[in-house]
Amino acid sequence: FGPAWVETQPANGSGGELEVRLKPLDEFRCLLEQAGKFILIPGEELSDQADGKPVHMNATNVTEALQPVGGATVEEVIRNNLRLILEHEHDSGRQLLAHLNHPNFHYAVTAEDLARVVEEQFFEVYNGHPGVNHLGDDEHMSIETMWDVINAMRMVALDADPILGIATDDSHEYHGQPGSRPGRGWVMVRARYLTPEHLIRAIKAGEFYASSGVVLDDVRYDAQAKQLSLAIRPAPGATYTTEFIALKKPAGAAPEGETAPGELPEAEVVARVSGLQPSYQLSGDEFYVRALVTSSLGADDPSFADQKRQAWTQPVGWRAARSGQP
Repeated sequence: FGPAWVETQPANGSGGELEVRLKPLDEFRCLLEQAGKFILIPGEELSDQADGKPVHMNATNVTEALQPVGGATVEEVIRNNLRLILEHEHDSGRQLLAHLNHPNFHYAVTAEDLARVVEEQFFEVYNGHPGVNHLGDDEHMSIETMWDVINAMRMVALDADPILGIATDDSHEYHGQPGSRPGRGWVMVRARYLTPEHLIRAIKAGEFYASSGVVLDDVRYDAQAKQLSLAIRPAPGATYTTEFIALKKPAGAAPEGETAPGELPEAEVVARVSGLQPSYQLSGDEFYVRALVTSSLGADDPSFADQKRQAWTQPVGWRAARSGQP
């Protein structure tokens, strides 16, 4: 908006340093938003910790700044801050989205921590910050693996709904600066109207997919036919492989309250399909199936070595599995 837009004043005792006035959303949103095309939604990262471990959560569509409430353990911090966000949602009378950020950042949040907070519906299956250990290491599982481990614990041992996966860029640096830049991760939402309420309701209903560069023209699950179908939008020079990943039902039930990963079923790739129209027919012995689409093209702005463009759909089939219906 030009030099006049930036308001500064000398900082007290700064020796020439300047203070810059941060403008509230209401001062500039009308200059940027376009009905049905582009909106701004206020959000906040609640940066908390437990025993020196960083525990970060996002609250989207807030009306005021929320102060993290802490807790004695990682699990307690997640639960306490989620309760804070849900209370703000109730008090404000508007839809809010709460999600757990980058669990492998400093390897702070384990699958067990997140599985047990069954009220938390969302976490970041991909975060574009280069320091969040997306792939894990020799002692820690990748985020991709963690997603299915969490859901195995929830569905088998805790009799709870699965957690859903979102993607974010976690941008901190702008204007070409190195580090955590914008545009590395996002979600695509099937919503009727471009409003915060309609977007968040659709996300809560699972009508979205996460992406780090792959665009899907459609994602459909036919519950009657038990078929998950995708339509991939082609990019020049790209080929695509879709992995259908299933969590199969175990032969016997896990002991009540037991959440050890070694005693739970492991997710497996049940099909690999090339092309732009992949689909998978569920057999009925799955807790759920989800799809991971990987492009042959590298990420435009990779956050880790040899990163490819990908898209993640949400687990499907789990409602029937939870109800015990065929």
